[in-house]
Amino acid sequence: MIKKITLGLIAICAFSLTTIAQEINWVTMDEALELQKKEPKKIFMDVYTNWCGPCKMLDRNTFQNADVAAYVNEHYYAVKFNAEGNEKVTYKDNTFGNPNYDASKANRRNSAHEFSKFLKVRAYPTMVFFDEDGGFISPIQGYQKPQQLELYLKLFKSNKYKDMTTQEQFNEYYKAFKPTFKE
Repeated sequence: MIKKITLGLIAICAFSLTTIAQEINWVTMDEALELQKKEPKKIFMDVYTNWCGPCKMLDRNTFQNADVAAYVNEHYYAVKFNAEGNEKVTYKDNTFGNPNYDASKANRRNSAHEFSKFLKVRAYPTMVFFDEDGGFISPIQGYQKPQQLELYLKLFKSNKYKDMTTQEQFNEYYKAFKPTFKE
């Protein structure tokens, strides 16, 4: 009898964990730009490299957060982009690649992708935001905890950034922001 109850509890716990866990629906940049034509949404891009420790922490600690995943999935097209990979990207009628990519260095430092250079990404991780028409909004550099990322996700989603012309205006927004995402 105890064995049946224990197995039942294990099954309930496993079911609960799988229903609570939510993953971000990652797509390529080309797919996100195509999706925007049918249903306009902003784009959230995670620019990472395979060797970057803070990038892996962002994946594990922030992108696995249920609040972050739900918010990103609802309000953005999420793009995961390897800044040193060899994926082709077409953006604003230009095709970007990585002509100096070395497959033998796939998990080590490699050459920078032309698209990451175009976006002026200089550190990893960097999260880049684009508007509903695929226009560049802003990069956010460095590791972000869920509540830190929440500030930017909501700032860009609400378009409040358009009214901020000074650092002081952003600082006021920052001070007044009340996070709701769980850590």
